[in-house]
Amino acid sequence: MSKKNTVAAASKYTATSSSEQQVVNGSVELEGPCHQSPAAVKAKMVKQTSKESLHRRNTECEVYDDGTNTFFWRAHTVTVLFILTCALVYVTLLEETPQDTAYNTKRGIVASILVFLCFGVTQAKDGPFTRPHPAYWRFWLCVTVVYELFLIFILFQTVHDGRQFMKYIDPNLGVPLPERDYGGNCLIYDPGNTTDPFHNIWDKMDGFVPAHFLGWYIKTLMIRDWWMCMIISVMFEFLEYSLEHQLPNFSECWWDHWIMDVLVCNGLGIYCGMKTLAWLSMKPYQWQGLWNIPTYKGKIKRIAFQFTPYSWVKFEWRPASNLRRWLAVLGIIFMFLLAELNTFYLKFVLWMPPEHYLVLLRLVFFVNVGGVAMREIYDFMDDPKFLKKLGQQAWLVSAITVTEFLIVVKYDPHTLMLPIPFFVMQCWFLGIFLIFIWTLWRFFIRDITLRYKETRRRKQEAPGDWDCPLGNGSTGASSGRSKLNGSSETLRQRKS
Repeated sequence: MSKKNTVAAASKYTATSSSEQQVVNGSVELEGPCHQSPAAVKAKMVKQTSKESLHRRNTECEVYDDGTNTFFWRAHTVTVLFILTCALVYVTLLEETPQDTAYNTKRGIVASILVFLCFGVTQAKDGPFTRPHPAYWRFWLCVTVVYELFLIFILFQTVHDGRQFMKYIDPNLGVPLPERDYGGNCLIYDPGNTTDPFHNIWDKMDGFVPAHFLGWYIKTLMIRDWWMCMIISVMFEFLEYSLEHQLPNFSECWWDHWIMDVLVCNGLGIYCGMKTLAWLSMKPYQWQGLWNIPTYKGKIKRIAFQFTPYSWVKFEWRPASNLRRWLAVLGIIFMFLLAELNTFYLKFVLWMPPEHYLVLLRLVFFVNVGGVAMREIYDFMDDPKFLKKLGQQAWLVSAITVTEFLIVVKYDPHTLMLPIPFFVMQCWFLGIFLIFIWTLWRFFIRDITLRYKETRRRKQEAPGDWDCPLGNGSTGASSGRSKLNGSSETLRQRKS
């Protein structure tokens, strides 16, 4: 069949199908706004619902996988169980138990945690991420549980016992530390210092500068939205202004806040993160088994791409689309800011120096679990009918953030209860009031106004519907009596 005949047949089939679809429940449905049956309206609603259900496909890239299941991807539950049993047998029968009670206690706690991690790596539920390996993300899920249990234990101790317990982890802890003040002399160019007039800038160049850049680069990969990242970045600087009377560490020069932090470190990290997101969204996701690739160059490239995502979903938060998403986005921003504040307040109340390895391990922990939590939150928001409950990692991260804040409240309530300056309170009350007014207008007053205008427009267009032709060629305005009480034939049947 030629191309022309094919097109003609297709058009004929389309016309026939459309004419057949117009016959619903034995009546002929005519085109036009005046003649839309309930079935046609229902069909439109079903079509709209299907479009909304396909929104996830539009934001998710296509993935091509040959389905090769190698030794690398298997769970190896029996192998892990055998190795764990051998280790326990060695400790029980061949190793002599030391007589140090403190050492045995530490070793017993560590062994218990390792056994739990072995169970979780092999048996825990998989999350949304699979690369570089599902066991990697199951491991961090179990670490999340262990960290939450540790925070609960610290929360139930007295302030003195909790701080002294940190000595079991590191003997150098448990000692109060002075906080560094980044404020003071805020001159960018100090003419009084002839040897180094820019000494104020060099004094601020410490380990927090690369940490700010790297942190915001990773946060951008988690949130995947430029506006949300910039809002959180600016809001945290306002929090530092507001809370510098509590923590001297928050006292910084104006150019340190807005130039070095927001523009240079945070801004550059967000920019690089958005460029990486653009590359990940355009990257082809075609997976092939390592032994199915013929060239060595292809094998090396496949190994390198193993540490990239298996697929990619573009986050479209759309906070102004409905009230539920707006409140969810506000909650995400609030939890992000609270987790940022916990970093500074925890080391303040538990007497940990900023360069301590525990502070660094906490940041590494949030880097690995934050991305999974954000993906689970987005999936829960984007398709609530499919996902009936919040993801496990998102639930645990939320619980950890709240528990850390409760530890701060219990261990140093005096610092948190220091009176906030009056002008700071005015600024925060003004900001909260503006958010409340905008929410009230956008999701309540505006919707009521639009519904009222739509109802009024329909009432004005209602008289025009009387002139619309019916299926038999007559008009709807032929008889007011028949419009209200039915046709004349129906009236005769009622009289008889």
